[in-house]
Amino acid sequence: MLSQIARSARSGLALNTKGPIRLAKHIRPFATVEGNTPRVQPTPSRRRVTPKSHDRATFTIRDGPIFSGKSFGAASNISGEAVFTTSLVGYPESLTDPSYRGQILVFTQPLIGNYGIPSATRDEYGLFRYFESPNLQAAGVVVADVAEQYSHWTAVKSLGEWCAEEGVPAVSGVDTRAIVTYLREQGSSLARITIGEEYDADQDEAFVDPEQINLVRKVSTKAPFHVSSATGDYHVAVIDCGVKENILRSLVSRGASVTAFPYDYPIHKVAHHFDGVFISNGPGDPTHCQDTVYHLRRLMESSQIPVMGICLGHQLLALAAGARTIKLKYGNRAHNIPALDRTTGRCHITSQNHGYAVDSSTLPSEWKEYFVNLNDHSNEGLIHQSRPIFGTQFHPEAKGGPMDSAYLFDMYLENVSRYHKSQAIFQPERENRPSPLLVDLLSKERVGVVPTTGMENLLRMGGAGQETAKAASAA
Repeated sequence: MLSQIARSARSGLALNTKGPIRLAKHIRPFATVEGNTPRVQPTPSRRRVTPKSHDRATFTIRDGPIFSGKSFGAASNISGEAVFTTSLVGYPESLTDPSYRGQILVFTQPLIGNYGIPSATRDEYGLFRYFESPNLQAAGVVVADVAEQYSHWTAVKSLGEWCAEEGVPAVSGVDTRAIVTYLREQGSSLARITIGEEYDADQDEAFVDPEQINLVRKVSTKAPFHVSSATGDYHVAVIDCGVKENILRSLVSRGASVTAFPYDYPIHKVAHHFDGVFISNGPGDPTHCQDTVYHLRRLMESSQIPVMGICLGHQLLALAAGARTIKLKYGNRAHNIPALDRTTGRCHITSQNHGYAVDSSTLPSEWKEYFVNLNDHSNEGLIHQSRPIFGTQFHPEAKGGPMDSAYLFDMYLENVSRYHKSQAIFQPERENRPSPLLVDLLSKERVGVVPTTGMENLLRMGGAGQETAKAASAA
């Protein structure tokens, strides 16, 4: 199967459940490989740079309050789901997290932007050192006060300059306490940001619900890509539902080379070439990913390979096991949420970003709840009773911290190591390490992921805008 992947990549095709698709034209040219090739990446596609605006800005919650402030980002109008985060730091990591795709992020921290935005430098693995993806993922940004003047040794631009470059509108000077109070009482709501215009009630129909769109399809790679590790012999398949850079880093830094596949790739057909399968985080409603759920179910029926899922990956794992998921009233988005490990009785402070959760009461008998949220008592993890399969709703790899639960990656790699050794005994001829040719042929970053400025640009709304919204929902 790996040779088939290589042939497909060499001819400009990528394997897919629905037939071959063309690889993006920006994949780097082929090169000679000696050992592990550094992850040299092409320049990522970027949004159209829009002028930075200081005009009047309006933040409107559908069927709710209207807040007037000042724009400090792009001069564009968008709609999306309004959610809030109580994180005090880590706004560059949060805003580049693909799980925020289609959402307008409201910060409860009064002052945002005081340490600016760092450069897009890369580490020794070729991964972004300070960002979780190549582009700003949130549809819009809302803060009480923005720091136009920043101070930090890594900073190269202000938050406002970054938002303008990425085409993302941002609003300051609004009462974020009132916004969060409303969202806590009413739940996450549709909202929009309008720059330089008065609120018009006749435009209410312009709100677009990102929950009706398969957001994972928009952030997942369209063809396999590879990240090499020079420190180990393991090879892990990652199902990319919107994987964060630090998840990849947490694997390769522990000795596991990674080949990431599109979210709907039939992973059960190639799992025997790997030492483990990992399901990443991602945005939106997990029930949109029915193909992924089916492939995971087939994987667990046909293989004893170790599996780990994080956030959306955890929810997809639960759906594949036969459980159900629920939508939370306003979700959990913070860096300080306590989660209790039911196997040890220890509490961990965790980083979270999700609007859905697993209904632990629907878990089959061979599964048990692993972690539970001590704030709202929602499920935070599941683990199989006898097999090396588990998932967590929170992010043990959180780049902005805390790192209390990073040991879960060590636990996963221990499972991977045991499986690798057992396969070496029963299949001594098995070669799981990726060939240098395959490493060279595969892209070194997400393929075909196009950044967006939000679910819709409301400047185009009207008859044509409504048709665009329908097309986006069908995409």
